[in-house]
Amino acid sequence: MSVEHLNAEENAAFSHILCKSRPPQGSASGGHTAYRHYAQTDTPHFPCLTAHATKIPGLVFVSGQTPIDGAGNLVQGSIQDKTEAVLKNVGNVLKAAGTAWEKVVKVNVYLKNMDDFAEMNKVYEKLVPAPKPARTCIQAAKLPNDVDVEIEAIAAV
Repeated sequence: MSVEHLNAEENAAFSHILCKSRPPQGSASGGHTAYRHYAQTDTPHFPCLTAHATKIPGLVFVSGQTPIDGAGNLVQGSIQDKTEAVLKNVGNVLKAAGTAWEKVVKVNVYLKNMDDFAEMNKVYEKLVPAPKPARTCIQAAKLPNDVDVEIEAIAAV
């Protein structure tokens, strides 16, 4: 089975894992799994050692995206402003993976404060196309860099 780890080109300045194809660790012959890293720059992300998405035949798993702008700065403003930025970042990763919001089958939303649900949901309802994917929303005590919202997704390819 082929496994691809993807990054959005719009994120190249903030990612530390961009490289050419390589065999799995510990595999002299390359085994049956091929890892590919893609650069995308519209989806900024804090430097880390994870991919924006992992793609297997038929599915892409988008890592949690946070409200970061193209310069790598935290988006300021309301939970609506932050949710819009996160959904844009998820969309950029989906595009880099060769899919789109219309093919998303599952979304997980993590909120710092569940009292922000109604305002987050207004933006989600407006920007995520119908039919809406299955969704879970939970309050998370502490998100990376103390952001207010993080969203991950699973999509068909």
